[in-house]
Amino acid sequence: MATGWAKEGAVQDQIDATVKDAIKRAKSQLPAGPSLESCAECGVKIPEARREAIPGVRLCLPCQEEADRKATHNAGYNRRGSKDSQLR
Repeated sequence: MATGWAKEGAVQDQIDATVKDAIKRAKSQLPAGPSLESCAECGVKIPEARREAIPGVRLCLPCQEEADRKATHNAGYNRRGSKDSQLR
């Protein structure tokens, strides 16, 4: 398909790069290190199964759900997109 000045496969390259960036950002937000035995927010004991399943866990499940609700998932704009996509 002719795309003007863009090389063949440029759109797929943009998609791949965006997905790789999202994966890298998600991995950087994963907890690391030893898990806490008690929740850092409310002090409730974190179940052993959760501590084993998620290395570096800091919050109990209810507190983690609340933190996830409060978190903003703003990826910004597509900096690899065309001028047209940035003007919208």
